[in-house]
Amino acid sequence: MDLLTAEEGTCAVQLARATLEQRIGGRTAHLPALAPIFDEKRGVFVTLTENGELRGCIGFPYPHLPLGEAIREAAVSAALQDPRFPQVRAAELPCIRVEVTVLSVPELMRVEPVQRPGAVEVGKHGLFVRGYGRSGLLLPQVPVEWGWDSGEFLDHTCIKAGLPAGCWKEDCVEFYTFEGQIFCEEQEKER
Repeated sequence: MDLLTAEEGTCAVQLARATLEQRIGGRTAHLPALAPIFDEKRGVFVTLTENGELRGCIGFPYPHLPLGEAIREAAVSAALQDPRFPQVRAAELPCIRVEVTVLSVPELMRVEPVQRPGAVEVGKHGLFVRGYGRSGLLLPQVPVEWGWDSGEFLDHTCIKAGLPAGCWKEDCVEFYTFEGQIFCEEQEKER
């Protein structure tokens, strides 16, 4: 997977912000010109925070859509469809900080379940779990923000999926790792 440049990452964040300004704020927002990489299918998540607290996070773990389209859809979904939060209102937009995480394709962990903690590199890997008809995902930045080790990261990914902590030790539960490039708006948005 080709990595985005810093300029392309800035463009990704600007695209998410402009989409929110148009769809929620009802304003005419300048959409940035997109480089060819935005036509490639990529997994992506858009995370919204307000005053340092999570306000919405939705995305696509697998590369089903061109990156530009995926960013626009994820931004709107994070603001309006994250079931954990009320919809973002236009008045909140100046206080919302936008983060875009562009994902590599998730790869199945091919180790025995008891060896999974050793196969997870905190700060590098994100995790996607699937088992018992449920699935869940945590981005690579989450365990760093919470100070988790790899075992705690596995447990919390299970919990995110509605599964019991520790189910990562079971053969019937699949885990996938992926990496993410993280691009954020300036810190002033958190004030």
